[in-house]
Amino acid sequence: MTVLNTNALGVTLGDPLFSNLTLTLSKGDRVGLVAANGRGKSTLLACLAGEFEPTIGDITRARGLRVGYVQQNVPDAALAKTLYDFVLEALPPDQQDYESWRVDVLLDELSVPYDLQHQPLRTLSGGWQRTAMLAAVWITEPDLLLLDEPTNHLDLHRIALLQQWLAALPRDLPVVITSHDRAFLDAVTNRTLFLRADHARLFPLPFTPARTALAEADAADERKHTNDLNKAQALRRQAAKLKNVGINSGSDLLLTKTKQLTARAAQIEGAAKAAHNERSAGDIRLTNSGTHAKALVSLDDVSVETPDGRPLYRTGQKWISPGDRVVLLGANGTGKTRLISAVQRAFTEDVAGLRCAPSMVPGYADQHLSQLDDQATPMSTVTTEFDIGDQRARSALANAGVRIQMQDTPIGALSGGQKARLSMLVLRLRQPNFYLLDEPTNHLDIEGQEALEEELIAHGAACLLVSHDRSFLRNVGNRFWWIQGKKLVEVDSPEDFLIGEMNAA
Repeated sequence: MTVLNTNALGVTLGDPLFSNLTLTLSKGDRVGLVAANGRGKSTLLACLAGEFEPTIGDITRARGLRVGYVQQNVPDAALAKTLYDFVLEALPPDQQDYESWRVDVLLDELSVPYDLQHQPLRTLSGGWQRTAMLAAVWITEPDLLLLDEPTNHLDLHRIALLQQWLAALPRDLPVVITSHDRAFLDAVTNRTLFLRADHARLFPLPFTPARTALAEADAADERKHTNDLNKAQALRRQAAKLKNVGINSGSDLLLTKTKQLTARAAQIEGAAKAAHNERSAGDIRLTNSGTHAKALVSLDDVSVETPDGRPLYRTGQKWISPGDRVVLLGANGTGKTRLISAVQRAFTEDVAGLRCAPSMVPGYADQHLSQLDDQATPMSTVTTEFDIGDQRARSALANAGVRIQMQDTPIGALSGGQKARLSMLVLRLRQPNFYLLDEPTNHLDIEGQEALEEELIAHGAACLLVSHDRSFLRNVGNRFWWIQGKKLVEVDSPEDFLIGEMNAA
């Protein structure tokens, strides 16, 4: 049964985000919505929810359809409310008194600790804020659920809980999900829509097999485009020969035939469509400064502690050499970020047991993008910190996915994805030989994640990284350190840890 249908839907905001989109959502559909940052995913969800008016086209909804739209951020006006009250107030006023038990049941299903339920939303992490928004929407009993980046800021345990929660929903409930987490999309979707400015593609497959099908379809389009152009060129060559013969012989029939062949060639060229080329992902290219050091970072049984000095674990004897891409594994709260912070401090000051090679050139990026100044502009950030001219700076920003119209805008006004790309550009321009990365993919789209993966591997980069993105850490890591109790243990593979985190949910 169809619950929602779009016909020739399009949105233009300066540039076209998408156009001529025809989409049918039926009961049981679990659709993954995939596109590069800034290409219209959130806008399309807002259109489906009835909160944004498309530029062109129509949306037809089943009579009485209740749409639940879980956005990325809590409204500013709600930040002072407790998580519990935020969810309770999503109920109609006449139900809030005698159906408050539904809030208790739902928050228990979502594994929200009691002490967090009664804290103001502004004091909670981004992950718990997203959980609150999901609860506030679900308690309204929607017939169609729209989720915008539900895994952002969630650790592996919370991602596993969300996967399980989605799997337990009624099978006939349609869900549309935007996410940059490839493993998550594979686990929770059965259809994938690749949103494009022109000619979006829908496949009845989860993300990974759909991505393969998309590559095959694009390759077929490229072959057809090449064949069409070759056919048009052959017709033009034939027309040129006939024209010469017709002029020399004075044959009006041949000259007429020449015009027909030329018109046919023009028609074929006009109809030929080039294969899609995704340019909005930006161009992330990391380069490394040279070093002859055998070990860039050495850890001599470092004691990792909480901010108030309580011991968490000891590292034992560890080192990171050129080419080592070390992934730090551990449950939430075990002290991954504390070790990252200790290594970062060691760049500029003495830290007991932690030594950095004199030839180390460090580069740091964290999930909060704290290395960027929200008051500065992308242009001033690049030109002030690095000795490059204006023209080269603008070109570098454009190649990194920061469009010309955004380059003189305060960084605070950029989207999370644009900030992430700017952060990667700043990192590249420093030309480090050691990367310290704390959730570097948090705001990067799939194209950007894959570009970062390829660059780290291709350049033999040395890095210590923390990531909750299973695909990213599997693809990038060649060494794995696991926080187990009071020790940091090196393991051959992340799989035991990942399985444990997913099963613990």
